Amino acid sequence: MRHEPEEPPDIQKSDIQAAPAEPASPKPSDRAPLDLAALRAFVAARGEAGASRGVLPLGIHAVDACLAQGGLALGQLHEVAPLGSGDEPAALGFALALVARHLARVRGAALLVVGRGHPLPYGHGLAGLGLDPERLLLFEVGSDGDAYRALEESLRAQGLAAVAGLVDAALPLAQSRRLHLAAGRTDRLLLVLRPPGAESPNVAATRWRIAAGKALRDRFGCIERPCWAVTLDRSRNGRTGHWLLEWDHAAHRFGLAGALAGHAAAAGPGDGDRSRRIQHIR
Repeated sequence: MRHEPEEPPDIQKSDIQAAPAEPASPKPSDRAPLDLAALRAFVAARGEAGASRGVLPLGIHAVDACLAQGGLALGQLHEVAPLGSGDEPAALGFALALVARHLARVRGAALLVVGRGHPLPYGHGLAGLGLDPERLLLFEVGSDGDAYRALEESLRAQGLAAVAGLVDAALPLAQSRRLHLAAGRTDRLLLVLRPPGAESPNVAATRWRIAAGKALRDRFGCIERPCWAVTLDRSRNGRTGHWLLEWDHAAHRFGLAGALAGHAAAAGPGDGDRSRRIQHIR
């Protein structure tokens, strides 16, 4: 007599019948088309999420649109340089205006690390930029090495909202990485001002070249609104551009200078020579 094999006692037919079938793999024709632009934006956002916790917008759409996050990313390194010899005061004034705008939005103080030979800002000049002298700490150092160490240590200190340093030579790649990593653990504005022509590969998220512009003066001949010819020479995941910007120290706000307000356009890859022509607008 032939006997059918018995089923194992721990497996029931009802269990086998109730087990859901695995979903079939979608065919290529069933999948949504791959959106490369959305994928790039997603990857960029995930990559920047750990490095930046905030943004400092300049308040001008033409400028902020060239920056990947709609403004200067906090927690990242930004490089500022004079466009040419004689533009050092203009570059410092632009950097301090950025600091003043940031301090108007947040609590805390700012630290300015200054090497030997660099001019020190004074109270009246700081007030003219809308920067409260009581919220700016000055730290003098003897060399670029000391400046970088001071900047790195200050990024670990408490109570600071912005950190800026004036150095005498190009920003080295290794040192820029250290500063960028240290800043990535914070939500602070980090600026390094270097001399004109001191080019060096580094990891700065943006690089700004600054020249003096023709400032608006009052009836007594005093500068009413500082003006800078600003070139955004590098913008990670963004675009470059150049503008003539004015600074309203009372409102802590940038604006396009009247003469070029309708002509400020983003620069393309081949527009590097146009930045040099800006310095002749005086």
